[in-house]
Amino acid sequence: MSKLEELTEAAGQEWMDYWKSGPLKTRWDAIPLQIDDNAPNFSLPDQTGNMVDLNRFWSDKPGLVIFWRHFGCSCGVDRAGRLKNELQDYLDANANIVIIGQGEPERSLAYAKKHDLPDVPILSDPSYQAYHAYGLLDGKESQILFDAPEEYLDRSIELGNSFAQSRKAEDRPLVDNPYLLPGEFVIDTTGKVVLAYRYNYCEDYPDHRVHLAAIREAHKNIK
Repeated sequence: MSKLEELTEAAGQEWMDYWKSGPLKTRWDAIPLQIDDNAPNFSLPDQTGNMVDLNRFWSDKPGLVIFWRHFGCSCGVDRAGRLKNELQDYLDANANIVIIGQGEPERSLAYAKKHDLPDVPILSDPSYQAYHAYGLLDGKESQILFDAPEEYLDRSIELGNSFAQSRKAEDRPLVDNPYLLPGEFVIDTTGKVVLAYRYNYCEDYPDHRVHLAAIREAHKNIK
């Protein structure tokens, strides 16, 4: 078994553990990161395994930091398509873009190739430290499984196993934390948060015009 296969299998078991437990972190313990706060910096591996400081993405121009859904989620596939359509607008607005995902570098690299995201670096945060520092929470079943048959909300073990097996057969294995909701943040070159967008449900994609307006605002903040 290859390293990628081992990591994917372990991530699949993590998905099953979360399926059994349900969402764990649904409330903030303190006021979450908000506009004009200093954006937390982390050193995280990119998809090649090199350690990268997150703040490099807003050191010379505004940064758009996109926290991704788990790599087995169809919402992530939709977001990848949207991002490819939006990417040139962000580049034309003179912004840096970075994705933070739940998968390890090997899985991030495979994901980028599969979904044609070669021009956007993906940093790995399998322990969710950056996700939580940016105030991202687990969604309840009604926020994640709202379009699934009613019995999915009960999270039976038999149904979870069947769901996981069917997705594996489609080469879309269910992995990581299925409840952790995404978020997208625009940060100016002083390190201040200009926009904090947290999804209220798994398909709550932001309008990219709001991102572009926040990027323009971030440029005005440059002295």
